[in-house]
Amino acid sequence: MSIADNQVAAGRVSAHAIAILSSLGRFLVIAVTTYLGLLAVTFFIGRVIPIDPVLAVLGDRAPTAVVERTRREMGLDLPWIEQFYIYVKSALRGDFGTSVLTTNPVMSDIRRVFPATIELATLGTLIGAVIGVPLGVLAAVKRGSLIDQVARVVGLIGYSVPIFWLGLLGLVLFYAKLQWIAFPARLDVVYEYTFTPITGFYLLDAAIQGQWDVFYDAWRHIVLPAALLGYLSLAYISRMTRSFMLNELAQEYIVAARAKGLSETRIIWGHALRNAAVPMVTVIALSYANLLEGSVLTETVFSWPGIGLYITNSLQNADMNAVLGGTIAIGSVFIAINLLSDLLYRLLDPRTKVG
Repeated sequence: MSIADNQVAAGRVSAHAIAILSSLGRFLVIAVTTYLGLLAVTFFIGRVIPIDPVLAVLGDRAPTAVVERTRREMGLDLPWIEQFYIYVKSALRGDFGTSVLTTNPVMSDIRRVFPATIELATLGTLIGAVIGVPLGVLAAVKRGSLIDQVARVVGLIGYSVPIFWLGLLGLVLFYAKLQWIAFPARLDVVYEYTFTPITGFYLLDAAIQGQWDVFYDAWRHIVLPAALLGYLSLAYISRMTRSFMLNELAQEYIVAARAKGLSETRIIWGHALRNAAVPMVTVIALSYANLLEGSVLTETVFSWPGIGLYITNSLQNADMNAVLGGTIAIGSVFIAINLLSDLLYRLLDPRTKVG
């Protein structure tokens, strides 16, 4: 290879490296900007709601001198820009203050309750993806058929019916009438004080420790709320899968594959679905993020001790440190999943690769 060829190759490598660094730089800028926006929104909400954080800590009957001293200690007498600066610094350290309701640091409460929400949302997403993707594929392949109409009705109900109503209906049917599931909670009382979690994910912890009676009990508690969240996820995933598959089945490479005599099964599942799988990664990731974010009503109906119920109880008791801390935690995970899904899309789709 000549010197000129080496220089051209080096130039291409350098240009590719610069493009990658530029893409990573944009990714980091978006992440930081979005997170600062989240902090700004939560800070503004915490200042405009008609709840005095000082009185929430001290009570309505605290002496005026004590109230003023506490206000100064909490930095609430400072200008808003200084308060926001302190707020951002504390949030970046994971310091969201102390919960009035539990008297624990908010971050320790979040670490305790978040695994329950993650376990519930993960199982719901798995249910939604395992059923929703094949349903969407079949609806697209048999467009206008009975299965397509069923998929559309399933999606319509999933989008239209309130989750709390489905939860109450499910409890009446499967718990009160049929007694197929356990009462709303995460474990029976008999296991609450004898089971020691390791990771905070009860199904996984029970399986690791070989406590299959605990595993079965945890499954009976989680199966209905996870199925309801899975239904919401299924409605979204099946609808988007159908749309992506219809687009792929109209492409020229499908016509060429059929002209070559390939089987319809191979064309659909081996070619069309494989190409549709790239945007489906983003869809499933967003569905997972939505379940994490939107689990408040489900956790409230089923008394599920996750971050949604934690925020609800804190809001009812004017515990704004806990409310804002939980909101930031959920928002941070939502941002991370969105950015990760976007990154995976760029890595998997050859049309978006740099270089």
